[in-house]
Amino acid sequence: MDEMQGKVALITGASSGIGRATALRFAAEGAKVAIVARREDKLKEVANEIEAQGGEVKVIAADVTEEAEIERVVQETVAAFGGIDVLVNAAGIITNGTIENTRLDDWDYMFKVNTRSPFYLMNRAMPYLIARKGNAVNVSSVNGIRAFTNVLAYCASKAALDQLTHCAALEVASQGVRVNAVNPGVVVTSLHRTGGMEDDAYVEFLERSKTTHPLGRVGEASEVAELIFFLASPKAGWITGGSYSIDGGRHQTCAR
Repeated sequence: MDEMQGKVALITGASSGIGRATALRFAAEGAKVAIVARREDKLKEVANEIEAQGGEVKVIAADVTEEAEIERVVQETVAAFGGIDVLVNAAGIITNGTIENTRLDDWDYMFKVNTRSPFYLMNRAMPYLIARKGNAVNVSSVNGIRAFTNVLAYCASKAALDQLTHCAALEVASQGVRVNAVNPGVVVTSLHRTGGMEDDAYVEFLERSKTTHPLGRVGEASEVAELIFFLASPKAGWITGGSYSIDGGRHQTCAR
């Protein structure tokens, strides 16, 4: 409990999936958590779980594609808890498309959510992270370090997020701030269904994914949350500027 007791974690995408699991993990270790997503009703469900275990939580319903909303998120977190020790950028979207049929609007929105939003959140939160010698963890993807077909904009946006992580880490290291990324493979979340995949197709996708991940299974959000927690903890105090695979070995495979 000493590692995160009383620390403040600001977590986006916290209404479901990896963001939700991360919020629960930090709260279980005594952190005060500001949870952010668009759907307030889903955030309140997460908050109820945290409060039932005696945790402190601030619900902030916001659209992190909007600059003013990002500024408000940071301001409300600091007003509620006095500062920020950890920023976790877990909000993200996916959509299908190739170099031939990806619409420019889809490309732009993918980058707006997956890359621009984490950039501006880090930009606005950085003074507080510097003040507390805190850190940021960005949720990227195996798609950021390997090429896959029919998810062109998603791959490019996550590759950009990885490079954003590496550059930011280098720039703020001298001020005692660490920045890292995690690169999950296929994890059981709502990401693909929100991106337009039908339920039956999603079931088939998860089954097929057992064959594309060398360990023979897909991941769970709690497993990724565990790595995020470690990277944010003092145990990882000499780790910065990395993109860390947590994908059942998926990044080591050839295209199939």
